[in-house]
Amino acid sequence: MSAFPWAEAMRFGLGVLRLAPAQFWAMTPRELARAHEGVTGRGAGGGPLGRDGLQALMEAFPDEETR
Repeated sequence: MSAFPWAEAMRFGLGVLRLAPAQFWAMTPRELARAHEGVTGRGAGGGPLGRDGLQALMEAFPDEETR
């Protein structure tokens, strides 16, 4: 088992995501990994969000309330 890559994680969290140090250190490694997948489109997520996924999100979280 190798050590956690803290230098790379800090470069990504603080440099790419531009998190404040308190926000970065409040994240779990799993949360940081999911953020990395979201930015790069790699990992368990299977790539970028497609049209169907976007439509489902728009329906689940509309910009305006429907009455």
